[in-house]
Amino acid sequence: MLVRFRPDVIDLHPQVVVILAGTNDIAQNNGYIAPEYILGNIISMVELAKANRITPVLCSVLPATRFGWRPEIEPAKKIAELNVMIKKYAEQNSLAYIDYYSSLTDDEGGLPVKYAADGVHPNIDAYRIMEHLVQEALKKVIR
Repeated sequence: MLVRFRPDVIDLHPQVVVILAGTNDIAQNNGYIAPEYILGNIISMVELAKANRITPVLCSVLPATRFGWRPEIEPAKKIAELNVMIKKYAEQNSLAYIDYYSSLTDDEGGLPVKYAADGVHPNIDAYRIMEHLVQEALKKVIR
C-alpha cells in the first residue's frame, strides 16, 4: 500500500484518505514483517497524506482467527496488538480512528461467518456496518 500511495491517493488529490492496512502483513503474504514495521508503514502513509494536505483517517485491522491460505499463522492476538498500536498512534497524533474490530469481532477475536464466509474477507453485512462507521468518522473530519 505504501508503494501505491502516491498514484492511488496523492495524485488523486482527495480531501481525506481512510487507511485500513495490516491484514496482509500479518498474514505474511510477502514474508514476515514485525508489527512495529507494519505501524511504520501506516505512519509513512499518514505523513505523506499530511504533507499533501490530505486528512488521514486510521482504521483498526479487521478480526481474524485464521487465514485459509496460511493455516500455520494464528493472527487473532497479533491483530489485537496491532490495533492497540494503531489506536495509540491515532490518539497521540489527534487523528480520527475507526474501530471496525469491536463491531465485527466474536469471542475468539475472529470475524464471524455471518460477516465473512472465510473469516477474513467481509461480506455485504460487514460492509454495511463498516460503511456506517466510516460515514460517522468522515462527518467529523470533512469541513
